[in-house]
Amino acid sequence: MKNSTLFFVFTFLSLSINAQDKMQTKTGKITFEASISSFEEVKATNETASCVLHLKTGKIASLALIKGFRFKAALMEEHFNETYIESNTYPKATFKGKIEDFNWKNISSTPKEYKLKGKLELHGKSKEITTTVTLIKVADGLEMRSDFNVNSDDFDIAIPKPVSNKISKTINIKIEYIFH
Repeated sequence: MKNSTLFFVFTFLSLSINAQDKMQTKTGKITFEASISSFEEVKATNETASCVLHLKTGKIASLALIKGFRFKAALMEEHFNETYIESNTYPKATFKGKIEDFNWKNISSTPKEYKLKGKLELHGKSKEITTTVTLIKVADGLEMRSDFNVNSDDFDIAIPKPVSNKISKTINIKIEYIFH
């Protein structure tokens, strides 16, 4: 009896230690905007992005389903999925990278900036990305924010000629994750 109890205690402790090696979210928020002033806003938000952060290494992996992006106008969402991103063929966007000089012990309730390097895969193409992330320890865990730009040409996203002057090729991406 003692041996089986001891086995369960060690198993529980080892699982707890492994669980503390990473934090994750399934409710990450990604917003992109490709608006040009004087024209209709081209902006969408996905609040179901998943992301895992490895606390010992600073490695990060994120996944967003393309059909999870919501626009103000249903027709714009339809065009985005069918014409621009072709979400039936390319259903997800992924990012894998590393937060440089990440040290969990140095994270506090005071925002601190770090460099994030990695590979963004979208529309069947990959692009190396380097940006800044802000990390803040919050009551629920860890908050991560970033704001960076990508170019639609880097991912072979064609903007049809009739609307090419109404949609920016420079796409601003904002991420907000709270890891638990």
